[in-house]
Amino acid sequence: MDDKLYALILAAGEGKRMKSKIPKVIHKVCGMPMISHVIDSARESKVEEFAVVIGHGADMVKNQLGDGYNYIYQKEQLGTGHAVMQAVPFLEHKQGYVVVLYGDTPLITSDIISHLIEFTVNKGYNAGVLTAELDNPAGYGRIISDENNYVKAIVEDRDADYKQKLIKQINTGIYCFKIPDLLKCLNKLNNDNAQREYYLTDVIGIMNEAGLKVGACKTRRIHEVEGVNDRVQLASAERFMRYRILEQNMLNGVTIIDPDNTYIGKYCEIGQDAIIYPGNVIEGQTSIGEGCILFPNNRIEDSIIEPFAKLQCSVILESKIGENSTVGPYAYVRPGSNIGTNVRIGDFVEIKNSSIEDYTKVSHLTYVGDADVGKNGNIGCGVVFVNYDGRKKHRTTVGDNAFIGCNVNLVAPVTVGDNSYIAAGSTITEDVSEYSLAIARARQTIKPNWAKNKYKK
Repeated sequence: MDDKLYALILAAGEGKRMKSKIPKVIHKVCGMPMISHVIDSARESKVEEFAVVIGHGADMVKNQLGDGYNYIYQKEQLGTGHAVMQAVPFLEHKQGYVVVLYGDTPLITSDIISHLIEFTVNKGYNAGVLTAELDNPAGYGRIISDENNYVKAIVEDRDADYKQKLIKQINTGIYCFKIPDLLKCLNKLNNDNAQREYYLTDVIGIMNEAGLKVGACKTRRIHEVEGVNDRVQLASAERFMRYRILEQNMLNGVTIIDPDNTYIGKYCEIGQDAIIYPGNVIEGQTSIGEGCILFPNNRIEDSIIEPFAKLQCSVILESKIGENSTVGPYAYVRPGSNIGTNVRIGDFVEIKNSSIEDYTKVSHLTYVGDADVGKNGNIGCGVVFVNYDGRKKHRTTVGDNAFIGCNVNLVAPVTVGDNSYIAAGSTITEDVSEYSLAIARARQTIKPNWAKNKYKK
């Protein structure tokens, strides 16, 4: 197909049934705004340029989506036809096809959109309407078609007569139009109906009057094109999308112990033979390597977990965990951290904006903030990297093979050399040269019978 493809995403509605101050289309499903799922599916269908019609919460929608879209503001929401009419300046002088989609249909797939486009273009239709057959079509617009499967009109449920309400073929509200033909017919659209709104469905009748051909492209996957209108439907969409993601991962060779209690984002990548226990939440652009074991109750976001790492009950944010390393339980790896290979990050350890090189152990109850720690080191229990002086953050450097004893404070900026030792309980404020032993604590003093004399007094 030589003609360029465009998508018009309708996202101006308030979504009153959501009972939210947030625009409906940016409520999230599997960690992504609903409208982002729609745009991704359209982009996978070879759509080259997008226009988004916004209204309620326009700034919030724009902030969520960012640049790269043509934003069209609909001041008053007077129906779907009115929304498309606002896009006339965007569509003028274009010769290709435009797909009309809705920002609240997160389950729609690229297969469905591609099928509608190919149906419309290959059969030479001026417009294609995505339709479905329902045993109970109440609430949906009905498709009025002839013996050649041409769509003659679409009648909204509230405007349908008794005979029309018996029709089971319904309109999903998703269309593919040849742009010049759509523009001609939008000029004739009016609001002569029960709601005093401009229905996009009326364009179909106008096209027939102009001698243009409109085809009905049927889908059996009605649940994938249904809109989300309230929190109950949002939860249903979340559940369906989650299982779609989990199923694909399992087919790719990932063991998921309990799918009912595992949450994986749409764009997370997980390698073969990884094992994921219940309670794991994996979000954003996260990559989990082959053979990793995620024991229960980890949260991982926008991070890289290299092959054969093991995590338990920990939080990993915007960081990297190296091959064969172990993290947790109850560790907190904050953004900007880089954990090397064969590293041990133990229980109640917090790592922030730091690098820990290969074979180093940080076993328990330690805070490592703004630091660069070398290879094959040992950080004892209760160590604190003191990185903040009340005004600025400073970095600490610890060399290879260093041994940091328990309850040590390393007051940044400070450097601990290779192969050096820090005695337990020390507060280090000056650099320590390599191969040195640093002791920075008061000498122990014992006063015999001190407690006995105290109590006598």
